[in-house]
Amino acid sequence: MKLDTGRLNPGALSKTRLALSISAAVIMLGLGFSQTQAAPLDNTDPPPPTDPSAFTNQPADPNAALRDLLKLPRANVGAFDLPNGVVGNRKTPLADNVLPPNLQTSFNIPTNGNASPVFGAQPFTQKLELFEEFGSNKLNAADPPSPVPFPVPTVGPAPAQDPLKVARSGPSPAALDAFLRQPALTPFPTEFSNVLDRNPWKAQIEDFLNRRVDSPAEGRPPGKGWSHQRFNEFFPRDAFKTVQAGAHVNSGLRDRMQRHNYAVGEFAPGGLYHNTNGNPANEGTTKGIQVQFHPNLPVQDHNALWTFDGTFPPKLLQVRYGQAMLMRHYDALPIDPSANRGFGLHTITTHEHNGHSPAESDGFTNAFFFPGQYYDYRWPIQLAGYDSINTSAQDPRAAFPCDPGEKLFVNDAAPGFKTCNNGTIKIRGDWRETMSSHWFHDHMLDFTAQNVYKGNATVMNYYSAVDRGNETVDDGVNLRLPSGSALGWGNRDYDINLTIADKAWDQAGQLWFNPFNTDGFLGDQVLTNWEYKPFLDVRARRYRLRILNGSVSRYFKLALVRQVNGNGGEFPGPKNSGVSYNRVPFHMIANDGNIMEHAVPFDGSLDLDGDGDRQDNNAILPMLGVAERYDLVVDFAKNGIKPGDRIFFVNIEEHENGKRPNRDIPLADVLSERYLPVVRQTSHGPQWINGDPGVGVFMQVNVKPYTGQDVSMNPVDFEPAKPGKPEGRFMIPLPLHRDDPADIARLAQARHRTFIFGRSDGTDFAPWTIKTDGGPGFNMDPRRISAAPQLATGPTPAGFKGEGTLEVWKVQNGGNGWDHPVHVHFEEGVILTRGGKTPPEWEKGARKDIYRIGPDPDSGDNVEMAIRIREFAGTYMEHCHNTQHEDTSMLLRWDSEHPGQIQLMPTPLPSWDGVKFVGSVALPTFRTGDGVGPQVKVNNDQGSSSGSGSSSGSGSVSGGKG
Repeated sequence: MKLDTGRLNPGALSKTRLALSISAAVIMLGLGFSQTQAAPLDNTDPPPPTDPSAFTNQPADPNAALRDLLKLPRANVGAFDLPNGVVGNRKTPLADNVLPPNLQTSFNIPTNGNASPVFGAQPFTQKLELFEEFGSNKLNAADPPSPVPFPVPTVGPAPAQDPLKVARSGPSPAALDAFLRQPALTPFPTEFSNVLDRNPWKAQIEDFLNRRVDSPAEGRPPGKGWSHQRFNEFFPRDAFKTVQAGAHVNSGLRDRMQRHNYAVGEFAPGGLYHNTNGNPANEGTTKGIQVQFHPNLPVQDHNALWTFDGTFPPKLLQVRYGQAMLMRHYDALPIDPSANRGFGLHTITTHEHNGHSPAESDGFTNAFFFPGQYYDYRWPIQLAGYDSINTSAQDPRAAFPCDPGEKLFVNDAAPGFKTCNNGTIKIRGDWRETMSSHWFHDHMLDFTAQNVYKGNATVMNYYSAVDRGNETVDDGVNLRLPSGSALGWGNRDYDINLTIADKAWDQAGQLWFNPFNTDGFLGDQVLTNWEYKPFLDVRARRYRLRILNGSVSRYFKLALVRQVNGNGGEFPGPKNSGVSYNRVPFHMIANDGNIMEHAVPFDGSLDLDGDGDRQDNNAILPMLGVAERYDLVVDFAKNGIKPGDRIFFVNIEEHENGKRPNRDIPLADVLSERYLPVVRQTSHGPQWINGDPGVGVFMQVNVKPYTGQDVSMNPVDFEPAKPGKPEGRFMIPLPLHRDDPADIARLAQARHRTFIFGRSDGTDFAPWTIKTDGGPGFNMDPRRISAAPQLATGPTPAGFKGEGTLEVWKVQNGGNGWDHPVHVHFEEGVILTRGGKTPPEWEKGARKDIYRIGPDPDSGDNVEMAIRIREFAGTYMEHCHNTQHEDTSMLLRWDSEHPGQIQLMPTPLPSWDGVKFVGSVALPTFRTGDGVGPQVKVNNDQGSSSGSGSSSGSGSVSGGKG
C-alpha cells in the first residue's frame, strides 16, 4: 500500500498511520471493552496543526475575502477533468444531451421538452414493485477478507455497458454482483479516512486522462476534521455495501437479504407480494427484473439511469435506533464525465435526509468522491438528546425493538451487550425525537438535481419501541401502526413505501432531463417507485402508506378516491363511462418522517387550515413539496370500501413551469376529464396542450379480501379535539410548544437568524441567492460559512453535557412569485409561525425538515421555526429542495461548532489526486445571527396542542431538539 503523500505532510503522515493503526487494533480486538465497560471517550480537540484538516483563522478582512471568493473557480472543478490536461467545467457533462437549448421548444408543459412516448403501455397493467431491502451484515473484523476486489470497468454489451470505450462503461454486472455478494468489508472500516490504499481503477483513469493519478481508495476527506466523530462510542456493528452503477438486470442478489425472505406474511407463497412484479418468473425473487418503467417501454441504458446496485426495484434500508449502521458506498459510474446521455455527474456525495448524523457522514456537497472510490458513511442512529435527556436509559419509550435472545451492544448507563428479553432494549435520548420515514440521496455541488433524478435516491425506515413495525405488540409503548406480525420488527405486509416523482424520456424511451432550465424541471409522466401508472394490491384492512415526493421541482396535491359503478358517486366520471367516484378519507400520522402528536383526519370533520372550508382537505392532502414526506393510515375496509373495489391516487396540482405550482385543479374536473391534457403533433415534435400532464390519476389500488384480524391502531383514537369530541391520545408529543409560556421565555433568549431565498445579486448562469441576517445575496460557495451555532458544552466521561443550542431560524421568500421548499440538514424544527400565523393542523403537532415558502395558500411568505443543535459538530447545509434552484445556486453552508471554537473548519476540494483543503471564510454575522427576537406570542386558539410536551416528555421541555 502506498500513502498519498502529495496531500499529507510528514507530521500528518505519522499521525494518520498511528490513528489508523490504533483504530484497526481496537477493532481487531473485537472492541473487547464493550462487553464490560464504556467505550473510550473519543477526543474532540481540534485537529493539530500538522493535520491536513487543521482549522484556520478567519481572514483579517472577511468582507474582502468574501469578495475574493466570487472570483475563484467553482469548488467542484476537479470533477470535470478531461484527457491531456484539459479542465472541463459545469457544461462538460451536458455535451450529449439529446435536446440542447437550440432544439428545445418554447412551450411550458413540461419544461421545454417533447411528450414522452408510452410505446403502447396501458395504465394500470403492471404490478407495483415494492422496495427491495438492502439487508445488512454484522461487522466483524475477524471475518476473512473478501477475495474479490472492487471490479474495474470493462467494455461489454449494451445497454448495460459500452461496447467500445472503457471510460464510458462500467464493471460488468456479473462482476459487480460477485463483489456485492461478499459480506465482509475489505479493507475494514476505520475512524480516519483510508488514505493508505489506492483507487483500484487507477490504470483505467490514467488511460483516460493521459496522465498519472494517485488518489486513495476512500473519497472521505483525510484527517481528524473528517474522521468519524465518537467512533468508538457509536461503533457500527452492522454494515452493508452498495454501488452507484449504471442500469442493468437484477440477478436476485438481495433475495435472501430481505427480512421477510419471501417466506412470511404477505411475502410468503400465496401472499400479495410473494410475486415481485406479476411476472410468473418472479415468484419469491427479483431475478430477471429489468430497469424499465413498464414492460412495453425500452430497457434503460446504463448511462441514462444510475441506481443503487444499478438495479430495480429501488432499494430500502431498515435500521433500528441505538444500532449504528455503516454504508460503504462505491462509485462505479463512468470515468468520462460526459458519459451520461447529457445529464448527471460521475462524482457523488450521499445525504441521509434528515438523519441526526455527524457532518462527515451527512453528504456535504463538496465532500464528493470519484469513480473507483468508496466512502464509508457511519450513521449512529441515536435519538437526539442523547447527551442530555434520559442519559441513564430508563425511559421505556426511548428504546428499540429486538427479537428474543438477540444480543446487541447498547450505549446506556452501563454500555455493553444486552440480551433481548422483553421485546425492546432501552437507550439514551429523547423519545420525542423519534423519527420514522427517511430517504437518502445525492448532494453533489451543482448536480444534485441531475443525480437524484437519474436514480441516486432511495428510502430508509427507522424502527423504535414506539414504531416497531409489529402491530400485535401491545406493551403500552408501541403505537401498533399497520405493518404485520410475522417478524418481531420491520414487517412490511401492510406498511408500503411510495416514492412519487415526475420523469420524462426521449423519443427512444431513454430517461431525459433538461439541465439548461434553472427555474425548475417538470416531467410529463408521474411514476410511482419508478413505474408508469402501476397497480397495488391491498387487503381490506388498515395500511400505512409512507409517501415521498421524490421530484426535482414538482409539487403534488394528492387525492384518494374510490370508483363506483353507475352515477351514484359524488364525482361523475368521464362522459358515457358508466362510473363515478367517492372520496376515500384517511389520517396523516407523520410529517417529514416524524410521527405527530395527533393523527390528523382528512375526512371533512375539521377545518384543518382555518380557511372556513372543510371540504378542501376531505380526502385531499395538503401540498406536498419536493422532498416532503407524509405518512398516512388508510382503512381499505371502511367508508363503503369492499373487496373488488378500485381506489385511485390523483394529483390535482397544476404547474405551468418550474417556478411554482400554478393552481389546484378541481377534483371533479380531473375525474370527469373536463381537464384532460393531450398530445399534439407539431413541427417541433409531440407536445402537450390543454394543461399539465402531471395532473391526473397515476396509481390504482385493488382491494382484496382479508381473512385475518386487523389489530393495528385505530387512528380515530389519536385524533385532535373536534367539536363535540374530546382530544384523543397522543402519539409523540412535541419537545417544545409555541404557546407554552415557559418555552416562549426560552425562545425569547434564543439566537435568531434570518435567511431570505430569492434572486438578489444573482447572475444569468447562477441566478439564485440566499441573503443571511440582512447581508447581501450570495450564490453557493462551500468555502463560505453563513452560520455557526456552537454546541453548548464539551465532553465529560459520560459524553457531552448540555441541552444543545436553541436557535430560532426564519426562512423568508424573496418575492416575485417563486416557491421554495427549504431544507435544513441535521435537525428538525418546530414551526412557530407560518406567514406570521399559527401553522395548519398538519404542522401544528409536527417536527419538520422541509419548510415551504411561497405565494400558494399552503405555504406563506415565511416560516419561523425553533431548532436545537446537539451531539455532533462539522459542516452542514441549508438549501432550496427545488434542486434546480439548489444547483444554481440556492444553497449555503452552516457549521455546528465545538464549544469555544475560534478557528474555522477548512473546506475540502476533491480531485482525481485526492483531497486538499483550503481556508474557509465566514460571514460577519455567522456566530451572532441578526439580533432580532422571534416573532412568537402566546396564542389562545391552539386547541389540542397546548403545553402537552411538558407533561409527556422525559426530562425538561427545553431539552427538545425541536
